[in-house]
Amino acid sequence: MTDTVLTVPLHRLAHGRTGDKGNRSNISVIAWHPALWDVLVDLVTEEAVARQFAERRPSQVTRHVLPKLQAMNFVLDGVLDGGVNDALNLDSHGKALSFLLLDLPVQVPAALAQHLAGPR
Repeated sequence: MTDTVLTVPLHRLAHGRTGDKGNRSNISVIAWHPALWDVLVDLVTEEAVARQFAERRPSQVTRHVLPKLQAMNFVLDGVLDGGVNDALNLDSHGKALSFLLLDLPVQVPAALAQHLAGPR
């Protein structure tokens, strides 16, 4: 028998913050509950983040894992259309990019459903 899994957006497992420097965005992903940490590490990889941001064409995605904080920091190079001084988009700082990442669909064992944020 296999374990039942739920497909949910990442924001049910974690929250995030975004910062910027030039044409680089930093996006943190912080687990809502310690029980969700291992799932986050397994599923929210550099490759998964690069796929989620494919339309923005990052030149590189680097993940920094911070297990004591149950958090990760992703550095995405080349995603801000040149940065604050060059970008013509409305979000030249990239503050909304954490919302794009937090919309990533992830599969979570149903046994962890009690730790997910939001409606059950």
